[in-house]
Amino acid sequence: MPRQRRTTPFNLSFLDIMACGFGAVTLLFLILRHNAEGVFSEQPSADTQLLAAAIEQRQGEALQLQQQLDALQSQQQQLAEQHAELAQQLEQRQQSAQIGDSELEQLRDAVAALELEVDTLAEPAFGSNLRRTLGDGDRQYLTGMKLGGERIAILVDSSASMLAAELINILRLRNGTVEQQRAAPKWQWTVSITDWLLAQLPASARFQVFTFNQQSQSVLADSDGQWLDAADSLAIERTSAALRTITPAGGSALVRGIEAVAALQPAPDNLFIITDGLPTLGAQPPSRYMVSAQQRRQHFQQALSRLPFGLPVNVLLLPMEGDPEAAALFWQLAIDSRGSLLTPARDWP
Repeated sequence: MPRQRRTTPFNLSFLDIMACGFGAVTLLFLILRHNAEGVFSEQPSADTQLLAAAIEQRQGEALQLQQQLDALQSQQQQLAEQHAELAQQLEQRQQSAQIGDSELEQLRDAVAALELEVDTLAEPAFGSNLRRTLGDGDRQYLTGMKLGGERIAILVDSSASMLAAELINILRLRNGTVEQQRAAPKWQWTVSITDWLLAQLPASARFQVFTFNQQSQSVLADSDGQWLDAADSLAIERTSAALRTITPAGGSALVRGIEAVAALQPAPDNLFIITDGLPTLGAQPPSRYMVSAQQRRQHFQQALSRLPFGLPVNVLLLPMEGDPEAAALFWQLAIDSRGSLLTPARDWP
């Protein structure tokens, strides 16, 4: 009987099939892995680039704000050092008892002005300074007057009438010495009012102070026609000191002062006038020594015609006998220009 062949399911053909399948799986794995690496190696998307640019921009803005903060802190430190130096000088002079009352008062005013600037810069608020309002500016109301603005002009009457409120005393002081004229109570009162206005200036504002009699000029001769920085304490001190060297004399030509203010560029947005009555001179030289009330009204109207359009006018009217129409006309000017009129008490400010 022939011998039967034994069959087995795992022959050579089956092993070939299994090897081919394993090779196919391996090849598929390598292909898929290669594609995955290609996906991850692509360039960043457009959204990622925009986000990176925005982050870089915000970092630049933060750096600028930090630089501004450092500059304000440096300025605050300088003002604090100036304040400490002035305070030390004041204490030394008080102890030595070799200083006059007027000079002592000047140092106290300087210390008070520096303390105000130090307090202003103590806590800089960037959020409130990112946008400024032009035109009327930052108005604050005190004693009925609009204090503020970006460009503030102060016009001080330096005619002979600023020596006294009575005609007889004006004539007496006009014939006195220069020292007596500068020490006249009414003129010292005018200087104190100007100092008070300078002390109230906003730190962000610019200013200029003019005097006028027959002509008009800047109190600081080297700043004629230029705006000064209110944050510059040295400019304010120089202006105050220069005003004390002026001697009231001559007539009052308000038109010359208005012309000087109108020539400033850019134009002022607030004007303060310190005077004691209607002008006695106009744009043309007078033909007579005496001036009538009607002529003074005409000189006043001529000065108003030179005012820049829309400029608020704030008038501080000091007493002067023999000029009853001054208060009414200056009051009307303040109303029409949206300014104010103040007739201060003798112990103000």
